[in-house]
Amino acid sequence: MKQILQHIRSGKLEVGEVCEPALAGPGVLVVTQASVISAGTERMITEFAEKSFIGKARSRPEDVKQVINKIKRDGFKATFQSVWARLDQPMALGYSAAGIVLAVSPEVTNLKAGDRVACGGAGHAEIIFVPKNLAVPMPENLDFESASFATLGSIAMQGVRVAGLVIGQKVAVIGLGLLGLITIQLVKAAGCRVIGADIDPEKITLAQKLGCDRACLVSSLADVIGEYTVNEGADAVIITAASHSNEPMELAAQIAGKKAIISSIGAVKMDVPRGPFYQKELQLRISTSYGPGRYDAQYEQKGIDYPRAYVPWTEQRNMACVLDMMAQGKLDVKPLITHRIPIEDAARAYNIIGGKIKERYLGIVLEYPKFEQKQFMPLVKPSAVKPSPLDKKAGIGVIGAGNFAKLVMLPAMKHIDNYKLIGLADVDGLVATYCQKKFDFSYATGDYKKLLDDDKIDIIFVTTRHDMHAMLVKDALSAGKHVMVEKPLCLTEQQLREIIELVEQHPDRILMVGFNRRFAPMAVEVKKVFKDKGPLVIDYMCNAGFVPKQGWTHDIEIGGGRVISEGCHFIDWMIWLTDSMPIKVYSQSISRETSKSLKEDNVMTSIQFENGSIGNMSYIGCGDQSYTKEYIQIYGGGSIAVIEDFKRGFYIENGKRIRLPGTSKGHLEQWCEVAEAVKYGRPSPIPFEQIACTTWCTFKALDSLRIGQAIEIGIQQ
Repeated sequence: MKQILQHIRSGKLEVGEVCEPALAGPGVLVVTQASVISAGTERMITEFAEKSFIGKARSRPEDVKQVINKIKRDGFKATFQSVWARLDQPMALGYSAAGIVLAVSPEVTNLKAGDRVACGGAGHAEIIFVPKNLAVPMPENLDFESASFATLGSIAMQGVRVAGLVIGQKVAVIGLGLLGLITIQLVKAAGCRVIGADIDPEKITLAQKLGCDRACLVSSLADVIGEYTVNEGADAVIITAASHSNEPMELAAQIAGKKAIISSIGAVKMDVPRGPFYQKELQLRISTSYGPGRYDAQYEQKGIDYPRAYVPWTEQRNMACVLDMMAQGKLDVKPLITHRIPIEDAARAYNIIGGKIKERYLGIVLEYPKFEQKQFMPLVKPSAVKPSPLDKKAGIGVIGAGNFAKLVMLPAMKHIDNYKLIGLADVDGLVATYCQKKFDFSYATGDYKKLLDDDKIDIIFVTTRHDMHAMLVKDALSAGKHVMVEKPLCLTEQQLREIIELVEQHPDRILMVGFNRRFAPMAVEVKKVFKDKGPLVIDYMCNAGFVPKQGWTHDIEIGGGRVISEGCHFIDWMIWLTDSMPIKVYSQSISRETSKSLKEDNVMTSIQFENGSIGNMSYIGCGDQSYTKEYIQIYGGGSIAVIEDFKRGFYIENGKRIRLPGTSKGHLEQWCEVAEAVKYGRPSPIPFEQIACTTWCTFKALDSLRIGQAIEIGIQQ
């Protein structure tokens, strides 16, 4: 996923590819739909990162003191390594966002997958982990763009609360940046008069449009306050400016009335001028960011809330209040947005706030890929072109000589009349030579590309580990070969899209995947039984057995996980039996793991088909392997069928129990049909659009498992 990273040591800012986060405690995973840049805070971070090492030290004298103390305690070398390691780690930017909940931890009871939420404490990344007390449900009538301002709004809200406003008071706001323009709207909503000041005339004009009673240049504020309050001074002053000087604090003291409260939100110097504070008995109150709970690990990280009766306005409740005011129309952040920038182009946003790109800005919203409940499958155009028939046996090249190839595939292929075994490639030279001699290949090689360059080879069989499948399929198709690849076809959606594109470029080439169950004699007979018998109900149980977590099939990058690597078999079988495409998929897994049961090894996936059929795949890794591995039940049109491991089976119709013939799982039958299709110029035994659909549906089954909700599947038009 994409995330904005600031490298503190080098100063480089990038949109990096990082791993998706996990549920790291009480909280939720959220797919971000909008986030807003906090220009003041984030500009300060990026400017610090761009300083030299000496410049960084000068800007952080307190940190330098800590480093010196550490050198005295731990020595120079250990201190240097520690400091360098901290500077070397990239820093995530952003803390105000909105999106859709993907998953929730058990401690979260007020949210569920699919809910729309505003988020604090995490920001500019496609998927974020948000602690329980920093995620707030969005009102139905609010959009993501507005909701992404909730955390920034809560900072302004807390500053207003700290000011202790009472209806009818006259309040001055110094600084009309993003926080200031939100603050004036909140002050108005509180029933007060508001006078705003800034050094920028355009912000003054915008403040007036947003309801500010009076707005002026900072240089004129004292005169305006004197005129507006009949020289009594402001009842409260809220400082939202950012400045290294003490001028905002001195100005606040000057314009404040007797016993007034000065609330400081912005990052300003705070050398309190004793004279006016003493003479007017002024109070200075500092607003702590979003509100009570900020910087409290018990609240933010462990999700322990404060009792509402004693702490009514925590940071979470402040965020909720901001959202409610937006929903009521009392707070409008749309006029504050000057830029909408896709996350891919985020560097431009930071060049704007850093002054490298000379553009006026206020609110910069980052945009993200739209999260759709309906997951469109890439369009696959059925090929009308048949392969050209051969005047010879189909020449075979095999890539990969693992156990499946040696024990199942090659012994069978050796005896298929329409095949001629020509070349075998394996990275293990000893294995390649052994298989060449045992199965009568013409030659063996360690370089699979030799097979692609061989004109005598018509079909490439791929039986490698799963992470190689997509690459080898693409290479073989590009070389003009027919391809027979063992399942799965590929491991990612992007790989599937690339394969679809190549298949369309080579319409006379067959691409087959080893979905052999549909070729089993018992399965073929069952399909005849249920032909024209209306929507079916299918229950396909796979008692797969336990595989330790260290097994390569669990490695997402190598094996793809067991649902993708094996569950695709059973999804394909249901698509074939129903002659219908899936339209909705929903998966669930066990809720916790043990030493003998892993979550994604124990999955139930329900599929709704276009023709009204429903199917359930139960993939089980926590059972006893001495029992039947595959147990299938089919119901429809008054008939019932049962298949056990494709060794035993029967169907019941009109009260009669009839045995199903055959004991094969369909491997040999499948390979024979591929051979005949290539030799005689027939269409692929499995239409590629079904292969693509099975693969896509398998991906969506896993996505559904991870987000905890059903996914609708549509065909891209």
